[in-house]
Parts: sequence; C-alpha cells; structure tokens
Amino acid sequence: MKKPIFTGSGVAIITPFTNDGTDYNKLSELIEYQIKEGTDAIIICGTTGEASTMYDEEHKAAIKFTVEKVNGRIPVIAGTGSNHTVHAVALSKYAEEVGADAILTVTPYYNKTTQKGLYEHFKMVANSIKIPVVLYNVPSRTNLNIAPETIQALSKIDNIVGLKECNLSQIGDIINLCGDDITVYSGEDGAIVPFLSMGAKGVISVLANIAPKDTHDIVAKYISGDIDGSRNLQLKALDLIKALFCEVSPIPIKAAMNLMGMNVGGCRLPLVEMSDKNLEILKTELVKYGLLP
Repeated sequence: MKKPIFTGSGVAIITPFTNDGTDYNKLSELIEYQIKEGTDAIIICGTTGEASTMYDEEHKAAIKFTVEKVNGRIPVIAGTGSNHTVHAVALSKYAEEVGADAILTVTPYYNKTTQKGLYEHFKMVANSIKIPVVLYNVPSRTNLNIAPETIQALSKIDNIVGLKECNLSQIGDIINLCGDDITVYSGEDGAIVPFLSMGAKGVISVLANIAPKDTHDIVAKYISGDIDGSRNLQLKALDLIKALFCEVSPIPIKAAMNLMGMNVGGCRLPLVEMSDKNLEILKTELVKYGLLP
C-alpha cells in the first residue's frame, strides 16, 4: 500500500500575472488564503496555473516561491508535465531540488504517443526523481487517454503514487486493477462525489480557488460518513461549476476571482476575456452561491 500525498482538496491554484511576469505578492496572499480555509494541498503550475505560457525561468521560480511560502504546512505538488520527455524530466528534477513534495505530470499532448510510449514517458520521469509522482489524465485537453491497464503497469513503479483522473467512465477499472497501489483524485469539480463513491480520495480542484472550504468539506464529509452533507455541497456547487467551465479554463475562474475583489489579473494569450454573455452568467451564479452580494 502506498501512502497518499494528501486526502481531501488540492487547489489547482491560478498564477496571478502582471505585464512584467508573476505577481508574487498576490500569489503569497492566495496561498495564505488557501491554507487558512482548509485546503489540503497546493498544486502550482498546472493547467489552471497557465504553465504552458510560462518560460522555464518563470515556471521554476513559481515552484520555488510556493515551496518556500508554504514552508511544509501542507503538501506542494509542482506541475512539471511536458510533451517532451526530457523537458519533463528537467522540470521534475528542479522541483525535487527546491523541495516540492510531489510532481504532477500530464499526458503528452499534440505529438501524443501510444500506450507503450505513455508507459516509457512516465517511467523515465518517475525514475529521474525520488519524490512522489501524480499522473494527470485529461483527454479533453490532450486528446489522449491513459488506459487503465497502462495505469496499472505504471502503478508498479515505486514513486508513482497518484492519479488525477478526468475520465469518470474508467475509474472503476482503475480502482479494480490498481487497488492501493495508486491514489485517485477527481479532476472534475462537478463529479467529486461520484469519484469518491468509486474509491477516489480527493480532488484537484479549480473551484477551490474561490470556495476552498466547501471543496474541502465535500471530501471531508464524504470520508467521515456524512454522505448526505457531501452530496448537498456538491449539488449546491453544480451551477457555479458549470459557469466556471462555460469557457476555456482558467478564463472563468480568474474572472470570478476578479469579480470577488481578489485582483488576480487576466490570462495570457491565447486566452482572452470572457464574453459579456458568459460573464453575466458567471456573476449570477456567484451571487446565487453567496460569493457576491
């Protein structure tokens, strides 16, 4: 049995940008807010953090800053994925050097590969470091699914301990094949409870950027046996979650944070501001949820 890196809600934290780069004062504020509200782990430089738009120097600096700011209070998981295996290895080694508790490594995108290639890619990344590895399967972004049998094979590698899974249809097969050799986290905010019901131990969440306590509580209540309480929080959040994904993430979550007065700035091109129509939908759901007056 492999020990989970965390149980509960890990926030896929946004990266606040200025015209000159990363706004570290704002990132510091966001980290403190997340810890205060009960978030169980910080995931820095993931999809929501717009890592694909960051130069390596920025990417590395954000990981280092987050590790130092969190200072061991909760786990820091560094996004180090790439469609270039050698690049993913280099970023992962750096994350280990500066003290990240684990890495999150996404399925190779664009050039893609076969299932054998996926195994070799993730194996090379894992073997390059000693810290734990969380695989990230998001077919809607990469157009490539990690098959349950490939996840089973990868789970036999000692430091591959977790999986952020966005494909609900295969979680049962993954749990059946892997058992305690891998900890599954929901990659879908709208399906945390269904994932938990099939054996997941938490979520890596976009919603947690604006509702960290409720996201934490969805998991905590479920695990403690308060299934009704967990389900009610999940149902309460569904319309807001739909609004947060009505355009390409992280466009709506950054818009929501700005509407709430967090002043996190905008996204980097090619991501643009929300349409007026969708922004009104988002505002309506934030008000309904109680996050805006």
